[in-house]
Amino acid sequence: MQFHVAETFVSINGEGQRAGEPAVFIRFAGCNLHCGYCDTAWANQGDTVYQCMTEKEITSYVEASGIQNVTLTGGEPLIQEGIGGLIDCLGKIPSVRIEIETNGSVDITPFLQQAVRPAFTLDYKLPSSGMESAMITDHYRYLEKKDTIKFVVSDQEDLERARQIIAEYQLQGKCGLYVSPVFGQIDPARIVEYILAHKLNQVHVQLQLHKWIWSPDRRGV
Repeated sequence: MQFHVAETFVSINGEGQRAGEPAVFIRFAGCNLHCGYCDTAWANQGDTVYQCMTEKEITSYVEASGIQNVTLTGGEPLIQEGIGGLIDCLGKIPSVRIEIETNGSVDITPFLQQAVRPAFTLDYKLPSSGMESAMITDHYRYLEKKDTIKFVVSDQEDLERARQIIAEYQLQGKCGLYVSPVFGQIDPARIVEYILAHKLNQVHVQLQLHKWIWSPDRRGV
């Protein structure tokens, strides 16, 4: 099996429960959504340049990095044919921790019974993304403490909708909950004020570290 890989790199996790920790990233080409604020659109287009890598090549790259946190991202990694087999191969690396960053529109249930169950970071696409109708909220019944739901907000409507989803599905305490701004679209202070005003306990405000440490448009970080 060969996978379409847009880039591989070692950096720190820019967001999520392991933000700031070293991680090795495998970014796959292609996505089934078209979010208005997408910051990796270059990896999703029909003419995206990618390399074909086998399970063995990806696993060897990860193992050689010496990094325990492995992030499969995109694009949308779960639309890659054979991704379950790759997850199993990566799970054989001693002490590896696999995280899958998925856009929330692809069924995760086939991957819950992997030999090493990965941690899922699921986006909930809010109104400003234009993709909210694609969200699969049935996923939320399967989430564990190590999983995350990420809300990327650009305005007040997004904040209100995120709060509604958290309440409707009783997500506080079930998994990690993170609210991040669309870079340059909303003042992070507004998010903090909203979280405090509505007493959203166990909800984290998070900035994308890699966009503050390096240029927001820089790849490979």
